[in-house]
Amino acid sequence: MRVLIACEYSGVVREAFRKLGHDAWSCDLLPADDASTFHIQGDAFDVINQGWDLMIAHPPCTHIAVSGGRHFEQKRKDGRQQEGIDLFMQFINAPIDKIAVENPISIMSTLYRKPDQYIQPYEFGDATSKKTCLWLKGLPKLVPTNIVVPEKITNSKGKTYDKWWYETCSLPLSIRGKVRSKTFQGIADAMANQWGQ
Repeated sequence: MRVLIACEYSGVVREAFRKLGHDAWSCDLLPADDASTFHIQGDAFDVINQGWDLMIAHPPCTHIAVSGGRHFEQKRKDGRQQEGIDLFMQFINAPIDKIAVENPISIMSTLYRKPDQYIQPYEFGDATSKKTCLWLKGLPKLVPTNIVVPEKITNSKGKTYDKWWYETCSLPLSIRGKVRSKTFQGIADAMANQWGQ
């Protein structure tokens, strides 16, 4: 199966498919973190018509995620939010039979439609919470593979947080978003095993 992982520079999902023998490629404007030769550095829409059987797209959520709602007014005014919406919809409408578009909770649930599925890393063996939406075309919903309890951490003031999220808060802003956008291994493996059939 020819698989395009759009907007991925980590290579996590690409490699999960490649390990199962698929002709999987990641594509992003950024270089691959793992320096793989199976990464296309550039615009995914430059290669979108190259005969892919499946595309998993992770469009940037910066301007559409509800977590950044306090900035929406300015982003609407300067056009950044519309750019995010347009990019998301380009992936949804791509000429590929099987598509999964992944994003956090965003305005697309209202502007486009509700996602087909919400998933959590702790349903696939990674002991953390990060509610993620999947909009699917020609694909079944992912079935949880290994449900575990999310790890928590309590700070000095007695407030409890998700451990992974809390730990990423201490990272420099320059890399925090990159770390948080990386697909968890359990989810990547489930995508490859369940959608690569």
